[in-house]
Amino acid sequence: MTDTSADLVILGGGSGGYACAFRAAGLGLSVILVEKDKLGGTCLHRGCIPTKALLHAAEVADLAREGDQFGVKSSLEGVDIAGVNSYKDGVVGGLYKGLQGLAKANKVTVVEGQGTFVGPNTVEVNGERYTGRDVVLATGSYARSLPGLEIGGRIITSDQAVNLDYVPSSVVVLGGGVIGVEFASVWASFGAEVTIVEALPRLVPLEDEWASKQLERAFRKRGIAYKTGVKFTGAEQDGSNVTVSLESGETIEAETLLVAVGRGPNSAGHGYEEAGIAMERGFVLTDDRLRTNLDNVYAVGDLVPGLQLAHRGFQHGIFVAEEIAGRDPRPVDEAGIPRVTYCKPEVASVGLTEAQAKERYGDAQTYTYALSGNGKSQILKTSGGVKLVKAPDGPVVGVTMVGERVGELVGEAQLIYNWEAYPEDVAPLIHAHPTQTEALGEAFLALAGKPLHVHG
Repeated sequence: MTDTSADLVILGGGSGGYACAFRAAGLGLSVILVEKDKLGGTCLHRGCIPTKALLHAAEVADLAREGDQFGVKSSLEGVDIAGVNSYKDGVVGGLYKGLQGLAKANKVTVVEGQGTFVGPNTVEVNGERYTGRDVVLATGSYARSLPGLEIGGRIITSDQAVNLDYVPSSVVVLGGGVIGVEFASVWASFGAEVTIVEALPRLVPLEDEWASKQLERAFRKRGIAYKTGVKFTGAEQDGSNVTVSLESGETIEAETLLVAVGRGPNSAGHGYEEAGIAMERGFVLTDDRLRTNLDNVYAVGDLVPGLQLAHRGFQHGIFVAEEIAGRDPRPVDEAGIPRVTYCKPEVASVGLTEAQAKERYGDAQTYTYALSGNGKSQILKTSGGVKLVKAPDGPVVGVTMVGERVGELVGEAQLIYNWEAYPEDVAPLIHAHPTQTEALGEAFLALAGKPLHVHG
């Protein structure tokens, strides 16, 4: 057995792992990156990128179907799922090729194979050992199921859903969180009959309750059915259908069942527990500087408790690379990470919900600006709004938005949150007209006591 050494050994080449590798290499460190599958991980190959390509294809289908409302004579002849998949795979393939090129350009040594952390600072792959002065664990997450619910046949997770070669005529989506409502949105646009089953009282339950109500209203208008506050008890499938049973005694029959009950940490089988890494419910525990309980061993991304978002992984990776290089970076603020659900309409947020703000501060001031007052939103024929949450005698601590394309506004919102800005700080800023960013500006004008395009 040979042993190869480097300044940094990273186990996992997804969002957190490769971001850490590239930044560390840019800071002059020698880097070995171990990945069992493909560089880019879940986000690029089975998650963020392919699902958003499907969502864009769904948007095109809706525009074709709804052209008359814009005075354009168009119709939807059908969905060529092979063509949709070809488009999606082309996007993924191009980005993957780019990542491979970046790894070479950064002189990162990529080792292919299943890696095992054998401690104290060594990863073993295919009988070879790779030892780093520092080690980063970045093995990501996997699609969860429920006890007794076996994935296979017509019962699928998002891993299979991104590559389906057919559009189901009917779907039950088990889970009303981000993944569930995004796939529900895609399939409804493609013409499927969709029912969402969510055990919690509302869709997107981690978002502000106002956003949930906005999304539920929009889904009703789109014909997407949902059952909230009801628990799943079982599913049986035959050659053509799946029958889903609920705790209420009701059954739902559909061609496909999508299990979208969240993602779990991909920690099993990597030697973490055996090496003495502190863990809880499968997650690797770290301090605010992403250090594990073992010296010179860090963990990033979905493996660490918190939001499971690719951009959180990117920032974790950059942070750890700079930490190892002695740059003393600022820790990642979990509440300051922007969140986007890319269904139709989109939900985008940063900071605290109204309920969280009241719990933290005892009270909160809120203001909601409806997109009906925004010219660009009317051009796009989208409804929704912008909700601001302000701490008593303090800055704005939360921004939540609902509407088509509001995911593109969350960049400004996260700057405002992380700046700890007061309404009076943002109100003088100029927003181009006509854009949807004006809705943010109008909300801050109103909260600063200077309402402009506001009735009443």
